[in-house]
Amino acid sequence: MATTTTLAKADEGTEAASHAARIEHVSKSFGGPAGQQLVLDDISLDVAPGEFVTLLGASGCGKSTLLNLVAGLDKPSAGAITTDGRPALMFQEHALFPWLTAGKNIELALKLRGVPKAERRDKAEELLELVRLKGAYGKRVHELSGGMRQRVAMARALAQESKLLLMDEPFAALDAITRDVLHDELTRIWRETRLSVLFVTHNVREAVRLAERVVLLSSRPGRIARQWTVGIPHPRRIEDTAVAELSVEITEELRGEIRRHGQH
Repeated sequence: MATTTTLAKADEGTEAASHAARIEHVSKSFGGPAGQQLVLDDISLDVAPGEFVTLLGASGCGKSTLLNLVAGLDKPSAGAITTDGRPALMFQEHALFPWLTAGKNIELALKLRGVPKAERRDKAEELLELVRLKGAYGKRVHELSGGMRQRVAMARALAQESKLLLMDEPFAALDAITRDVLHDELTRIWRETRLSVLFVTHNVREAVRLAERVVLLSSRPGRIARQWTVGIPHPRRIEDTAVAELSVEITEELRGEIRRHGQH
């Protein structure tokens, strides 16, 4: 029987420190009126330091469930997950506190990390400048556009100084132009900081636009169906020919997975 473990910090100098996240034979079931439902089945996946990986699949395939397991918000039913430190998590909704300013939202994350009070404002200002919101420290959440709110949420996640950033469809609710701009910003920040990123999406072109590796999950239960290394040089555009061609290939695989699920 497979063992169940929770998130563990990779000790420096051990083999585990050679990856940002290691998912080993992880399965997850949820109980219900009809009994246990297997959502994820025997997932094994490594994310290397500085690597950008997208998790792609149809709705309900377990992408967000897997991300929650890596974040430590839930425990696997079987298998093991280790990460190099505690990951930072960014959701589809910005989850900012509306009674705080943009800067104070970031300062809260700094406070929880143990940054001294005297240093927090300067650090928050630096992070706002990193996400190209210089001068927005004193703005309330309701004064910010959707894209600006997600930038603040990104700055707050970066404030945790984690080596691994987990992103659960963070741009799905944004319009196409804003989403494209934030793709550029995320790519720039990732390349500047060399964070490891595990990014959940159901948008094939977004997956190819951003990632070094695309991982396709099958439908119910989620299993790793196929992986692609994305060798397209940066900067990439979502309308680039190479992005479009690989997206077509991946879309065909995704459609096949959906058809196979529909036959059951």
